[in-house]
Amino acid sequence: MNKVIRLSNLKIKGVFILKKALFLLLDKFADWEGAYLSSTLHQSDSWSVSTVSINEKVSSLGGFSVLVDYVIDGEPKDYDLLVMIGGNSWDIDSEKLFNFVNEAFKKNIVIGAICGAVDYLARNGFLNKYKHTGNSAYMWQNYKKYKPEFKFIEKQSVRDNSLITANGTAPLEFTESILREIDFTSEENIKKKMFMNRFGFYKYLSLIHISEPTRQE
Repeated sequence: MNKVIRLSNLKIKGVFILKKALFLLLDKFADWEGAYLSSTLHQSDSWSVSTVSINEKVSSLGGFSVLVDYVIDGEPKDYDLLVMIGGNSWDIDSEKLFNFVNEAFKKNIVIGAICGAVDYLARNGFLNKYKHTGNSAYMWQNYKKYKPEFKFIEKQSVRDNSLITANGTAPLEFTESILREIDFTSEENIKKKMFMNRFGFYKYLSLIHISEPTRQE
């Protein structure tokens, strides 16, 4: 098997080329589903974060208006991660959107999809060869192209062959799964970050104090 070698994050003459993450947003997107992941990646020294859509402007369920960085067909072609954020518009039939997602799967890059975006993948046959989860397999029973080789997994998030799927209540699990899949940092650091997001800073501090050895006077 030929190994795909990417230039992203290589050091060339002392300059790092950042890995590229594209967040695919449709109108009425669920802004909370990608917030943990996007902020984590954007604050790192190794990743750049950009948005892409079929329209120049989209609005979130929380009322935010976003002017996307790229309209599909104008995005960079050498990106490393595609994150498909859920929302209320994934029942769309768009040849441009389908071709974009199809090309992403052909790139053998990491793809994450959550909530309504997973529904879209199921409806268009993209999940058939992957272990996966989502909001509900019951919702997909009438999808003619949904012919899965693996049984639907009732978990918050599932990783399989560079595809991460999650239901709409799992932004933290979704983030954690993707960070592991892209080898963002050490396992210890990922666990620490996700623990603080789930339980808060002071709970984390209390555990550190408990784990510290008692000093002898």
